[in-house]
Amino acid sequence: MPDNPLTIFFPGKLVFGNGTLPQLANDIITLHPDKVLLLTIDPLLHSLMPFKSSLEDAGIKVHQDTSIIAEPSFSDFEKLMNIVTPFDPDIVVGIGGGSVLDAAKLVAAQLGNEQQLKDYVGIGLLKGRKKKLICVPATSGTGSEVSPNAILIDGENQKKGIISPFLVPDIVYVDPLLTLSLPASITAATGMDALTHCLEAYTNKFAQPLIDIYALKGIELIAANIEKAVSNGQDTHAREQLAMGSLLGGFCLGPVNTAGVHALSYPLGSMFHLAHGLSNALLLPYVMEYNIPAAVDRYAAVALALGCEQKATAFDTAMAGVEKIRSLNKACGIPANLQEVNVPATAIPQMAADAMLIQRLLKNNPREITLDNAIQIYQSASA
Repeated sequence: MPDNPLTIFFPGKLVFGNGTLPQLANDIITLHPDKVLLLTIDPLLHSLMPFKSSLEDAGIKVHQDTSIIAEPSFSDFEKLMNIVTPFDPDIVVGIGGGSVLDAAKLVAAQLGNEQQLKDYVGIGLLKGRKKKLICVPATSGTGSEVSPNAILIDGENQKKGIISPFLVPDIVYVDPLLTLSLPASITAATGMDALTHCLEAYTNKFAQPLIDIYALKGIELIAANIEKAVSNGQDTHAREQLAMGSLLGGFCLGPVNTAGVHALSYPLGSMFHLAHGLSNALLLPYVMEYNIPAAVDRYAAVALALGCEQKATAFDTAMAGVEKIRSLNKACGIPANLQEVNVPATAIPQMAADAMLIQRLLKNNPREITLDNAIQIYQSASA
């Protein structure tokens, strides 16, 4: 048995391309469900009317829910289950950002399940899923549509991961046209989140050659297109390239996952309610700079994928990648430091202590991050 075995769970069917969403109704109809649960968001309701009508015209009952509007808590999920359990759908469809997709994945897992949610918080504890699950992303960021991960926030505002192959959807549709209406700020934050997925997978202590291919291509696509998508949301080519980069980042999450950037970003969300993608983007150059001494060649390859020129040494090339991330952040309107998002230096000790609890991600980091190291990184990000 190798020290670092590779296991990948792909969705049963993946459709990618501009204008592909209408095909999904036919896929669902051929499954002959009586009832379909559609979890989505209010801004998409108008554009989803033809999709919903196609199902209803085929005699399928559709229950629509738009209650998930931010990163879901255990309480939000419990309220949602109280609403959807009596409906008892055959298929759960999530169309939205990562929060909606995570909720859809967990609803599909919980319906008809003898396990309680608390029994399978963690890695590999969910024993099965009885309902069909379909995910359609409406942002280019989380990669949740193809990952085995879902995140909920507990009563103490801490993020908890539920990770299981049973959370990988049966069918995934990625229609980049769904992202055209995204505001520039969300395009920027989610796009940089996707880039972080790719970058942290490639520089991961447990990196895999197969996933490296996805990661480097994802970095390349996102870096080359994110400024275009942010400055002109109607640029369908840029949106499509960004969506593909995000999808590739999602494929990185199961077999390899993220590392220090994500671990250190969690307290920014829990303590200061900063958006997940924004937190990652802000911290990314600081964690990269910290990590480079432990993985110079990997970070040099990242820099080249970002579009940087080869320098005299691998270290110089790697550092050019850090500057490229800073310039991308600036061009996309991402704050440069913690002061700009009103995170006080006095909060650093508590943030560092909270970050240390995320060992499932910290263990992946190419360079060890201790409590003192975390404090040092946050201090760098505050200057």
